[in-house]
Amino acid sequence: MTYYRSYLGNAGFSLTELLVVIVIIGVLVLLALPRFTSVIDKTKTTEAKLQLKHLHTLQKSFFYEHDRYSASPGEIGYEQSPLVSEGGSARYKIEIVSADGRSFLARASSVIDSDKDGSVSVLEVDQSGHIRIVSLD
Repeated sequence: MTYYRSYLGNAGFSLTELLVVIVIIGVLVLLALPRFTSVIDKTKTTEAKLQLKHLHTLQKSFFYEHDRYSASPGEIGYEQSPLVSEGGSARYKIEIVSADGRSFLARASSVIDSDKDGSVSVLEVDQSGHIRIVSLD
């Protein structure tokens, strides 16, 4: 590498050398990025799974007290966190699709289409606590 001396006597790198280093770092980032997108997707679905597990626990507690499942999230004590689309931090809208005396079905739908293909992630949980992935973004 060539070092240039300024009038103060300090050594430094040339602009060309700095640009080459930046290009190399950029290429390495582009090579590593696809490996991290799957990790990011798993992290996002973990949010939905945690919320559905929480809702399932609230439904079970409500069932033990009232001998039925509730169709109202507020009735069981579930409060939806503010969504990203509303200025909050939650990426999934949680809703109870159906509920009766013997069963319930709750759904977590992503409010963000991260890859812009028109589909979003959807997960569901039922009275058994089984979380099912309906679709992934």
